[in-house]
Amino acid sequence: MAVPKRKTSKSVRNMRRAHHALKAVQTWECPNCGEMRRPHHICRHCGFYDGRQVYTQKPAAGEQDQA
Repeated sequence: MAVPKRKTSKSVRNMRRAHHALKAVQTWECPNCGEMRRPHHICRHCGFYDGRQVYTQKPAAGEQDQA
């Protein structure tokens, strides 16, 4: 079984963990509808990606009954 020969100091431990922080999620404005979206992802609001319609959203169950 592997056992450390020396105690790892708090400084060394914390310097190693310096890269473990979470980064903020980047968002871009959708050029079609103006909603915020993640880069290189389809816009959830309008369904556009790279200047073209990728998918259309289905109406909710309650909206179908009213029409």
